[in-house]
Amino acid sequence: MNKPQGFQKYTTSVGSLIFRLPLEAFPKFWVNTYLIKSGEYLVLIDTGSGSDISNNGILNGFGRVSAEIGKEIKVKDLTHILLTHGHIDHMGGLVFLKENSKALIGVHELDVQTIAHHEERLSLISLRLNQFLLEAGIEPDERTRLLQLYKFTKAFFHSVPVDFTFEQENMQCGPFRMLHLPGHCPGQVAIQLDDFYFCGDHVLSDITPHQSPEGLIPYLGVGHYLDSLEKFKAWVDHGKLVLSGHDIPIMDLEARTTAIRKAINTRLNQCMDFLCEPHSLADLTFHLYGRIAGYNAMLVLEKTGAYVEYLYQHGLLEITNVNELEDTKQTILKYCCVNGKSNSVIFPKEKAYVLV
Repeated sequence: MNKPQGFQKYTTSVGSLIFRLPLEAFPKFWVNTYLIKSGEYLVLIDTGSGSDISNNGILNGFGRVSAEIGKEIKVKDLTHILLTHGHIDHMGGLVFLKENSKALIGVHELDVQTIAHHEERLSLISLRLNQFLLEAGIEPDERTRLLQLYKFTKAFFHSVPVDFTFEQENMQCGPFRMLHLPGHCPGQVAIQLDDFYFCGDHVLSDITPHQSPEGLIPYLGVGHYLDSLEKFKAWVDHGKLVLSGHDIPIMDLEARTTAIRKAINTRLNQCMDFLCEPHSLADLTFHLYGRIAGYNAMLVLEKTGAYVEYLYQHGLLEITNVNELEDTKQTILKYCCVNGKSNSVIFPKEKAYVLV
């Protein structure tokens, strides 16, 4: 996910043009946006982070597309901006784009607050994150540092009005169709155009997409993600190309879905093995990932929290210090396998979907 994929042109079965524009969202962290010409629609799927280097990447991308088609296309010519989800590396560029175009902004309902009421949302999530870090067993100084890093990554953005939401428009925008896939982000969607699919961060080619506990934000969590993974697989025509938000296209969605489910199941079993004795979430995270620096420390803690939440929800873990919490107001939670036994986690069952 830290390597640019390069500019790429695709042509759909009915002649729509798709251009992959790689952007350096943050230093050495790259994201893919897609500029699409389909009939009268000039659409940008995702926007980068809103940092100067990311915004300049958009401008350079428009220049490259103009040279490719032999006709000048500018940001002001955009008709629509469609967001796969409301994470800063995918929607932060809205501020820049809204100032330089009249494009209509579309997003799923569950990500509207993140975009249209960003400052309010940031304050609320920061409060929840602080409690999450307390319960995880993170020391005060480290807690302060992680919260500062979390807020810093959102500093490029301020609230931008949303023009329409996908459910309200029956999950369509002209030739584009959407499918809601909560789990990685509440409002995560996949977008279909002709015989191409855009999946944002829902499926990545070489890593398991990031998870967070739904106790932090509704519609996150391992359960929602696994459900959406099967839903997406059923939606995509077999053998069609899936374009992701960060890395190379997904050529075999069936194989990649199986690999992601296997990786998640491996982590769940690693959690169970370690939690034969009571431990905090911080202890478990260190056991799984070692010492991680920078913002990645928050990411691995959230991911581990999502695994523990899933196991707890399914009755495989218990909190061992409930009496201590009540008596001393101690907030660090200690988790342990039920009855102190680590039984292998049953592989989350796939669901059959019929989409009409």
